[in-house]
Amino acid sequence: MTERILVLSPHTDDGELGCGGSIAKFVETGKDVHYVALSCCEKSVPPEYPCDILKTEVRRATGVLGLGEPILYDFEVREFPRLRQEILDTLIDLRKKLKPDLVLTPSTYDTHQDHKTVTEEVHRAFKKCAVLGYEQPWNNMTFQTSAFVSLDERHITRKINALRCYETQKHRAYLNSEFIKGLAITRGTQMEEQYAEAFEVIRWVIR
Repeated sequence: MTERILVLSPHTDDGELGCGGSIAKFVETGKDVHYVALSCCEKSVPPEYPCDILKTEVRRATGVLGLGEPILYDFEVREFPRLRQEILDTLIDLRKKLKPDLVLTPSTYDTHQDHKTVTEEVHRAFKKCAVLGYEQPWNNMTFQTSAFVSLDERHITRKINALRCYETQKHRAYLNSEFIKGLAITRGTQMEEQYAEAFEVIRWVIR
């Protein structure tokens, strides 16, 4: 039974975008969910904001989803391939500390260099865990919908409200609430539910 879940977000907001509805549902059903952001993207913050503002925003966003304090790192955005070994060491430390049953990470179809690096190193760091890849269509050339989490409207509402905490990122097209709800409806339709989030099965472990 999956009881402890680790959500790996290469950058602040990736985890909420990819599986925020599922996070809300997992927390609601009593799962022990841990959120880790490997970069707070200081180089990507608009100049009118403090460079560390995303640390504040991610704490607000994860709080909306019902999570405790997120674990935040400061790996440099867009430099993950160069920092591969340090990221692997960090993931191994997280595995030892948190001992998750399930890891949620970007899908193997994700083309962003940082996302790709994280998922490749998850293969090495979490060999004994089930691993699901969440989708981010703006980064994916394609996607394999091989697992689904059915959601209720309140879970999607929490996801949308969490993402509204990212005032610095509001110009991003993928933060549009209609897009987020529409994708959840599409995935729900695939499994004859009202809403869902879809995942790629990267590794499934049955004990």
